Order: sequence, then structure tokens, then C-alpha cells
Amino acid sequence: MNHYLDKLQPYPFERLRALLTGVSPPAAYAPLNLSIGEPKHPTPALIRDALVAHLDGLSAYPATAGTPALREAIAAWLQRRYGLRALDPASEVLPVNGSREALFAFAQAVIDPGAGARVVCPNPFYQIYEGAALLAGAEPYFVEQWPQTGFRSDWDAVPEAVWAHTRLLYTCSPGNPTGVVLSLDDWRRLFELSDRHGFTIAADECYSEIHFDDAAPPLGALQAAQALGRADWRRLVVFSSLSKRSNAPGMRSGFVAGDASILKRFLLYRTYHGSAMSLPVQAASTAAWGDEAHVAENRALYRRKFDAVTPVLSRVLETTRPQAGFYLWARVPSGDDQSFCRDLFAQYNVLVLPGSFLARDHGGRNPGRGFVRIALVDSPASCIEAAARIERFLSS
Repeated sequence: MNHYLDKLQPYPFERLRALLTGVSPPAAYAPLNLSIGEPKHPTPALIRDALVAHLDGLSAYPATAGTPALREAIAAWLQRRYGLRALDPASEVLPVNGSREALFAFAQAVIDPGAGARVVCPNPFYQIYEGAALLAGAEPYFVEQWPQTGFRSDWDAVPEAVWAHTRLLYTCSPGNPTGVVLSLDDWRRLFELSDRHGFTIAADECYSEIHFDDAAPPLGALQAAQALGRADWRRLVVFSSLSKRSNAPGMRSGFVAGDASILKRFLLYRTYHGSAMSLPVQAASTAAWGDEAHVAENRALYRRKFDAVTPVLSRVLETTRPQAGFYLWARVPSGDDQSFCRDLFAQYNVLVLPGSFLARDHGGRNPGRGFVRIALVDSPASCIEAAARIERFLSS
């Protein structure tokens, strides 16, 4: 067996199940699960209809590169959303089976597993980054995000010896779990470091369309690169998905876009990896990327939930509405995030996720400890009820 498997840590939800072992929540309360970032809004009819209308595509092997129609739809969406120069759908865009699969596979393709290879990622972080680094034969280096710095990564705190061996850097903007959006100055610094040390940037943007001001959507990595005179997207690849944007997590549909030379090699890897998207899903994805009405409705629903829930929870928890995304990152009064989650479940049948499960100890500290992640993915009524139970739990 691959000995790198022994380095993998239990996934956060496996740790949550272990934490709750033996706990029986009161039957008087209906279960409310705000621990996992799985959208619960209905999948739009235009996506379901397109999927059904193209079921005949199940009789054919799909090409790994995807259909021209899908690649063109993704390129057109990127241009509209970020004001980009015309992208080449054939070389600068590639459909993938959800951003999670691609974020993992990308490390395997990018990293030459030589001695001392490093992968830099934020902390707390999406656990795929760490697993991808370890199974590619690299060592992750964590950059903490603390409340006193607005949960922004201090890239200048990374030692030069680490940068010298860095082959890949993961970013997440809007951030999971913090909701922080990288600024143009953040990107300028990352591009300077990439130029100096030659590493590739993998920009995870799967929460980009869940935001609260339609006049000021989150800055994207390709958008920042173009603004800084880097419209060739050198050493930059972005990852996006329909899971959050279009409430279609079960389709496992997303894309990567950016540096054509890197995507050419990534496509070669994926051809052997066996990761082609089925033709019915490609047709449904083409329809989804071409429509913004359902995305605006989705944002309005999230805005309604945050407007209702944030004032309630901010009375008893240290939290504010994020810049974007559908998580509240909240500091618990006791400082013990695991006990908070266990006791809340035991008394009120509400599940949230301990922040320490989303981070790693680094330098003797865990930046997720003392926080919980609350995913406002359920219906407005369920999220409002969960907030009321949390307030009662803490008030008592």
C-alpha cells in the first residue's frame, strides 16, 4: 500500500461522529444539521430539464476535455463575471468532476515528488489541500489565519527556506470557513512570490457566487491577474463549481481555468486518470453556466438567512456576517469548541462543526480552536430555528 496514506488525518466529519458517540439528543427537538456545507436549496428546473433531455448521452464515452459547448459556456461565463479578455475555450478551460476532485488531482499532476517539496495552504483550510499534498509526496506548510489580522494569511511570515521548496500554493477566496475575500494587494504579493520562487497557485473559488452585494462581487484570481498585467495567467489556475452557485452538488460539475501550459499537462494527467464528465451532466452544466437568474435568486435566499440569523447569534457568539460564502465563523464563549458542539447537540439537537477539526496545530497553536463553523445551508425556517436554539443554549 502507498505509505503516504498513513499520513492522512481523519476527515472532520469522521471526527465529529466520534465526538458525538454515545450522545442521544432530545427527541422533542427535530434534528438540525448546520455542520456540513451541502446546499439544501432546490436544484433549478433548467438544470434538471437539461439533464433529462440529454440522457441518451449515457450510451457514449465522453471526452476528458469536455464538449466544445461546455468549454465555451464556461469561458463566456468567466468573461461576463470577471470582465476578462477573451479566453480560449480549447486551451484555457477544462471541465472537471467537481472542484474537490480537481483540487486533489491537481497536486498529483503539478508536484514532482522530489525530496523537500512543500505545499503552502491557509490554516484553517479545506482538508483536501492537505491530503492532496501528502499523497503527492509533499509536505504541507500551514499559514495561520487569526482574528487579530482579520483572518487573512500573512504570507510574509512564511520562511524563505519554505518558499524555496514550495511547488504549489492553495488559496480559498471567499474562504472556507472564514468567508474572507483576497484583495488585489493580497494577489499582488502572491504573484510576486510565485514569480520569485516558481510555484503554481491553485485558487479555490467555489464560494464566489454566494455574496451579499450584487454591485461588488468578490474579486477573482484571474480578474486580479489581468488587473496586474498578467493576462497570460502564468502559474495560476482557478477552480470553480456548480455545487454552491447552482445548488447542484450531486452533479459533481466544475471547471479549472488559467495557464494554458499547465492545463495541457493537467489534461494529459486526467486522460489517464479516467475523470471524464458524462454527456448528460455536461449538457446540464452548459445550461447552468449560461443562466444567472437562478444564481441571483439563490443569493437572495442566503442574504435573507444571514439577515435573520446573524443578529441573533451575534448576541451570544462573537461573529459577524462574512464577506462572502455561506458560513458563519463564530468564537464560542468557553473557548472549547468541541465541548460546545457536543453539548449543543446533546441539549438542542443542533449540529455545528468544531473549528479545531478544520485546522492543524502549528507552532503549538491551532487557529480553529475556540471557533465553530455554522453552515447556513438549510431552509430559512430551519436556520432561524437553529439560531434560536443556540441562543437559548448559551443564555441558559
